[in-house]
Order: sequence, then structure tokens, then C-alpha cells
Amino acid sequence: MSAPIRIAVDIGGTFTDIEILEAATGRVHQFKTPSTPEDPSIGLIGGIRAAAERFGFPLSAVEHILHGTTIATNAVLERKLPAGAVVTTAGFEDVLEIGRHGRRDVYALTLTPRPPLVPRQLCFGVPERVGPDGRVRVPLDDAAVRAVADRLLAAGVRAVAVCLLHAYANPVHERRVGEILAAALPGVAVSLSSDVSPEIREYERLSTTVLNALLIPVVSGYTDRLSERVAEETPRSQVYLVQSNGGVSGLAKAGREPARLLLSGPSGGAAAARRLSAELGEPNLVAVDMGGTSFDVSVVHDGAISMVVEGEVDGLPVRLPMVEMRTIGAGGGSIAWVDDGGRLRIGPHSAGARPGPACYRRGGTSLTVTDANLLLGRLGAASFMGGAMPLDPDLAAEAATPIASALRLSVEETAAGVIAVTNSSLATAIRLSLFEKGLDPEDFALLSFGGAGGVHACDVADDLGIDRVIFPPHASTLSAWGILWSDIVHDLAATEISPLAEAGPRLKVAAGRLAVDGNRLLSEDGVTEAARRFDWSLDLRYAGQAFDLAVPLDDGDVSPAGLTAAAARFHALHRQRFSYDEPDTPIEVVALRLASVGRLPKPVAARETTALPTGIVERRPVWTRGGFTETDVVQRDGLGAAPIAGPAIVEEVYTSAYIPPAWEAVLETFGALVARRIAQS
Repeated sequence: MSAPIRIAVDIGGTFTDIEILEAATGRVHQFKTPSTPEDPSIGLIGGIRAAAERFGFPLSAVEHILHGTTIATNAVLERKLPAGAVVTTAGFEDVLEIGRHGRRDVYALTLTPRPPLVPRQLCFGVPERVGPDGRVRVPLDDAAVRAVADRLLAAGVRAVAVCLLHAYANPVHERRVGEILAAALPGVAVSLSSDVSPEIREYERLSTTVLNALLIPVVSGYTDRLSERVAEETPRSQVYLVQSNGGVSGLAKAGREPARLLLSGPSGGAAAARRLSAELGEPNLVAVDMGGTSFDVSVVHDGAISMVVEGEVDGLPVRLPMVEMRTIGAGGGSIAWVDDGGRLRIGPHSAGARPGPACYRRGGTSLTVTDANLLLGRLGAASFMGGAMPLDPDLAAEAATPIASALRLSVEETAAGVIAVTNSSLATAIRLSLFEKGLDPEDFALLSFGGAGGVHACDVADDLGIDRVIFPPHASTLSAWGILWSDIVHDLAATEISPLAEAGPRLKVAAGRLAVDGNRLLSEDGVTEAARRFDWSLDLRYAGQAFDLAVPLDDGDVSPAGLTAAAARFHALHRQRFSYDEPDTPIEVVALRLASVGRLPKPVAARETTALPTGIVERRPVWTRGGFTETDVVQRDGLGAAPIAGPAIVEEVYTSAYIPPAWEAVLETFGALVARRIAQS
């Protein structure tokens, strides 16, 4: 039998990225293929089949497939969701519509709120009441629940979110509602808040549960198709889906709790950045992933990735642990346009995979960022995708002409403007990601990856005052590379609101309960005792505050010494984030959290090696600062130890890096290409 193969797949809006790890040799291969938006599993299986042919391994040897997917995110962004309903405590049927009263645009004279995912007429209340202490105060009216079930049956809904007021403290009523609805509504997805997000804050918990319920039909349909195709093509393989927390879960759990997949793809890039931070000895990295559709920013600070316990997708709160990420609609396929005020704008709409940028020769007619980079010489027409997908500069110029006419600029000046506006947007997203944490860009190196990122990274770093840019090996498929090393992760939480100084006994009980649940979930995944790890944290706040911060809790130690150490971490983190702390103000516990980790077996990867230098491949005109300059183009695989002075283009199969004037680049540890700004005399 052949040595096992591990495959990681990251399906983006334009390309499907694949990384293959051979257990016998430790060799890692990268592969890229166009995505198939109509059914992403087609592109996934087709890409694996093509990779097997190229790299010479049998499909029967594939043991693990770890898969990052945007199917949940896209369904929410495009509102391609089934009809759903809400069942809640009587009197709280309007929570979803009321939401929170924070103003997103403080200068808007009028606000037009987006309609809720579930219309008010499909939000039903049932008589019951559990107090915040978990005591039953009003028994559940089973007859009222059955009456609601009849109305839901008549309405033809495909999903129901059940979110009772204090179910986080005691789920007994929610579980009973779930039993009644499941019996009365066969084939309808029923999601309970006590299973998905058992935490305080009823609006955020309800929003999360609604998203989960509506995504169950979408994601389970996809996982069913994926399972069938995988069983046909790679019958030995175990399939895992990447979650927003950077870990993976089996298909069954992903089908039950699809809201955990909302940052599935981008979290792989954050995982890669954390691993590279340790390998490269770079504790502070701004990781930027620029693909065909979006630009994702994550931050590694002191060797750790920032995590949050609540995020947003298209303005909808999701109360689940996830990698802290800022995403803007700026990728290689982002479309340039001129607004009514005559200003050049980029995105957020994208040309996607089909038809794609105009230069792809697939029928696209809009000017995109990729077209602009081609017109400026930063992409090679003949060498794109290793020569497998030649680009057409004439079609790019044709797409740029209407924009150029509107701006009264030449085609080349218009392309330069597209890149300048894009770079400004990228730099702004990075600034916000750092400033909101109290961090200075000059203390960080920029880790650039994604197929489109390399030609922008140094210019963006210049704008930010960052003097070091790292282009890692496999930069174009680095999110998939990060997924390659993922482990199973189950997030569990218990709401325990009390003063930190008095919380020890209650936290000890809650920790025991969470540990039992964490071990049970890992046992279901077949994880051995030796491969298990528990990571604990506390949500803390100053008494009287409405927001909290997550701080690590070493080994789940809830003794006075352990809680004192957690308090010190909280003060330091609060001071970093908000420029002040209040050591004399009592600290309050909000929740105890457990990340139950099951380490998957992984072969040891072989280190990247550097080839002998082959010199300059070609010279071509590249737009630098106000005009074209004859520029050296070199192949990354042929780089030696000597620095490359800008301006230069470093090409590899699936991406390119632009080294501007006043920068130089050199191949360093683990095959990373590091560009540095040259000190000016």
C-alpha cells in the first residue's frame, strides 16, 4: 500500500488552492485550479484528481482531506438561505428585529436597516421562564409549543431557531421544545441556542442560532455531495472542515453547527501565520491574504493569533470563538469603477472566477486589479499560472479605456491609479487592525500571501512605515498550507457571572462539566487520550462594564493563585487595548471557555531547499513611480544567496512579488523571501 497522503484544500471565490503532504518523503506540493461556484465540491475533487496526476500519487493513498470552505459565508452574504422561523420566550418575539442600537454610520441622516433573516410574522413566543440563576419560574407550556409547530408546518419553513431567554443557565425548556418540534416537523432543521452558543446577551445568541439553523440545509446538502464524491474518488480518506477558530471538525458536526464555518477559509491563513511566526523567529507579524475576491488581515502578536468570542458576518453578530480577522472586498478580481462624483473606486464587487478579469479571456469586460497589474508590467502575460493560463494585455487595455476616458487619463495612468487606490485601501485595513489593539505597525513585519498579494505588499508596507516584508514559500496557497497542520478543536463555554475573587468554587464545577463534554466530543472523533489537549480561558471585565476580554487561564487553574495570574493578564491586556487599566476596580467573570483539542497525526515536512542561481530570466518595462522602467524578472526557484535590488519582479508558478526601488530582497530561512527597505542616505 502507498504511503499516506494528507491534502488541504482552500476554496476561494476565484481559485481552489491545494496543498499535498507526502508522509513517506515529507515533501509538500502546491496546486491551484479555478473554483466551480455552482458546486465547490466539483472543483475540489477535480483539483485533487489533477494534482494526483501531476505529482504521481494514487487517490487510494489519500488519508486525510482538510477543507476550508466559503459556502456558509457566501450563503449569508448572498442571502441564499431557506425560509426559517424563530421560537422564543413569550414577550421576546421582537429581539431579532430590535437588535442593538449602536449606529454603524454616525454621520448618516437616515438609516435603512437590513431586514432580519427571519421576518417578524415567523417569530413565535411560547409561555415559559427560566431565571438567570437557572431556576424554573414558569413551566413550559407543551400545548403552546405544539400549536406553534402546527403553524410552522403550515408555513413550510425548512429551519427553526429555538432561543429561550435564559437557556444558557438551564437548557431544560429548550431541549423539550426541540423534542416537540423535531417530532412534529420531520426533515426540518431545528437548532437550539443552548447547543450552539450557551451564553448571555439574548440578541447575539439569537442571531447566532438563527444563522446556524438557516445554514444547516445549505451546508448539510454540500457535505452530503462532498461525502459521495470523496467516497467514489478517495475511499480511504477522512474529511474534516475548517472552522472559524482555526481548528477542524468532522462532517457530522459541521452539518449540525455550520455557523462555526463562517470564517472557514481565512482562518487557515491565520494558522499558517502563527506557525511561520515560530519557524521564522518573527513574534510580530501582520498576515495579509489577498486572493481574487477579498483581502484578509490577521495579527500575530508575541507569537499568538488574536481570537475573539464574537464576530460579524455582513453586519450579523456571531457569538462564537473565531480568529480575529478584518476582511475587505479588495482582491485581484475587484472591479474598478467611477462614482457619481468622478472618483475612482475599487470593489467591493468582484469579477470572481467566471468570467474573471478581462485579461483572462473568459468574457470579462470590467477593469480589475489584476488587469491593472498586467498593464503596469507587474504580472507577466506569458508566465501567469506557470504559463498554463496566458493573459491578454489588449483585453485589459480595452477594459481600462472607458475608465480612462471618464478620468481623462491614459490607460497606463488609469492602471496606476487603480493600484494606488487599492494599496491605500489595503493599508487602511491593516492600520485599523493594529491601532484598535494599541499596536504600532513599525513593530511588525508584513507576511504577504495569496495569489494577488505579492505585487502590492512592499508598496503597502512603505505606506505603513513597515520596513520588512516576508514572502513565504507556497505564498499563493498559504491558507491551504496552514490548514494542512490543523487539529480538531471543539469550543465549549459556560456563563458564570460573579466577582473574580469569589468565583473559584463555581468555576471549578463549571470546569469539571466542560471537561466531561470536551472528552466526550474527542472520544466521538476517535482521538486517543495522549493526543488530547485542553486550552482554558476566562472572559473578564471590570465591574460595571458591558464588554469583556478573553484572557488565558493556565491549565484551567481556578485556585486563588491561578485567578490572580488571570487578573494580572486582564489588566495588562486592557491597558494595551484601551491605554488604561484600573487595578483597584473589582474584576468580574463573565464566562469560562474550553478549547478541547484533538491533535491529528502529521508527517514531518521536509525543509524547503534553495536551488542554484539561474540569473535574470527576462527584462520588461514595469511601472515604478510615474513611468516605466526596464526591470529584471527572476524566478524564485532559481534564487541564490545574493540580495536582489529593486526594481525587480520575482516570479513563481502561482504568484509574483514586486520589489520596488529602495527595497532589496534575499532568500532566507525555510525558503522565505524577505524584502527590506534600504536606508536612504
